[in-house]
Amino acid sequence: MRGMTAGVACAFAVLYATGAAAQSAAQGPHGALAMAEQERRLDALKPGSAKGDPPARVVAASWARTIPAENALTPERVALGRKLYFDPRLSADGTVACATCHDVSRGFTDQRPVAEGIGGKLGRRNAPTTLNATFFTSQFWDGRAATLEDQAKLPIVNPIEMGMPDGAALIAKIGPDADYRKMFQAAYGSAPNYDDVGRALAAFERTLVFLDAPFDRWQDGDAKALSADAVKGFALFNGKARCVACHPINASSPIGSDNRFHNIGVSARHQDFESLAAKAQVALAGGGGDQVLDKLALETDLSELGRFLVTKRRSDLGAFKTQQLRNVALTAPYMHDGSMQTLWDVVDHYNRGGEANSYLDGGIEPLALSPAEIDQLVAFLFALTDVRFAAQAKTIESAQRARAKTTRPFRETDLAFRKVIPFEARVQGGAK
Repeated sequence: MRGMTAGVACAFAVLYATGAAAQSAAQGPHGALAMAEQERRLDALKPGSAKGDPPARVVAASWARTIPAENALTPERVALGRKLYFDPRLSADGTVACATCHDVSRGFTDQRPVAEGIGGKLGRRNAPTTLNATFFTSQFWDGRAATLEDQAKLPIVNPIEMGMPDGAALIAKIGPDADYRKMFQAAYGSAPNYDDVGRALAAFERTLVFLDAPFDRWQDGDAKALSADAVKGFALFNGKARCVACHPINASSPIGSDNRFHNIGVSARHQDFESLAAKAQVALAGGGGDQVLDKLALETDLSELGRFLVTKRRSDLGAFKTQQLRNVALTAPYMHDGSMQTLWDVVDHYNRGGEANSYLDGGIEPLALSPAEIDQLVAFLFALTDVRFAAQAKTIESAQRARAKTTRPFRETDLAFRKVIPFEARVQGGAK
C-alpha cells in the first residue's frame, strides 16, 4: 500500500493481535515481541530437527532437495543461525532483527500490510512467513533470490530494512563477539564472515517446518479432525474453486504452492504496467546486481511489476509468486501489498475473477461460488494451520469472521456469476 503511514501499519498489527497473552508480553522496537520471549515461545513450539531428518509426511527425496550440499544441517549451524535470527545487532541502529518482521508470536511474519525497518521506514511489500520457507524453489515475492542463503543476506544491507552499509560492516560489528567467533568456527570452520551469516540463517530457517494440521490428521485417517464445512471446502478447493491449479498440496509439494508466478489482478486497477515497465528498463540498464533489484522492489512504485523486475519478460508484468497455504490463518493481511485483511476477502477476490488487466493470468476467471461455499472454502484454509498454533488460529478466525460480516456484502456478486463483465462494472461505477 503506497503512502501507508506507520500508524496505519500498526493498526493492522493490532487488528491481528494473537490474543491477550501476546499483547501483555513485553514488546520490543517496531511492535515485535521481545526477543527473549520469542525464543521462549519457539522452544515451546518444538521446531524440526537440527540434524536434517526429513519432517513427517514429507518425501525424503523431496526434503533432501531443499538442503544444499554445501550447507548440510548440523546442530552447530542451526544454533548459530538461531542466534543471528534474534539478534538486533544485525541492523544499523540495533532495533531490527530477522525476528522483528518474522515474529514467532505472529506466524513468523509481522501481520502488517508492509514491513517496517530501521527508523520506522516502510517497504512496499508484505513480509512472508519464514515457516516452511525451505520448500520454495525461489525466495521473495518476485523470486529474486534463488535460495534461502541468498535471501537471508539481502535484508541486512537494504537501507529501509536493516540498513547495514554492507556485509563487511556487519562483520566488523559482530566479529569481535567471542561467542560468535566460537560458534562460526564450530559451524563452518572459519572466522565470522558474511556468506556464512546467510548460510547459518538458512540452516536455522530450515528447522521451521510446521506441517501437522487438522487437514493432515484427516488425511491420515482421523475422520473427526476436519469439520463438515472444511471437508466440503476441500472438495471445492480441488473442484469448482480450482485452487489446486496453483496450490497443489501433496507429499512432494506439502506447502500448497506451485512455485510459479502469476498476475492475479491484485491492485491492477491502479497500475499502468506499460509505463512502469519502461521506467524499470531504464533503472535496470545500469546493472548493479541484487542490491539494486532489492531497492527497486522495496522502495519504489516499480515494486508492482513483480517478477518482471527479475526476468524483464512482458508475460511476468504484475506477476507474483504463489504463496503457501500452510498456516495461512496466521499471516494476514494477505497478498504482496497486504491489501486484503481476511481470508474471506481473498476468496472474494478470486470469486469475482481478480482485477482485469492486460496481463491477468489466463486461469483467473469468475468462480460463481455462493456465500455458503465461500465459508466452506475458508473453513478448509483455516484447517491448514499446524496444531501447535490452534489457539492462536481460533482467535484470528473469530476476528476475521467478525470483520468479514461488516466489510463485505453477503450476496452473490454480479462479477462472480458473470452477470456483468469487468468493463461493464467499471462503467457502472465499479464491482459491488
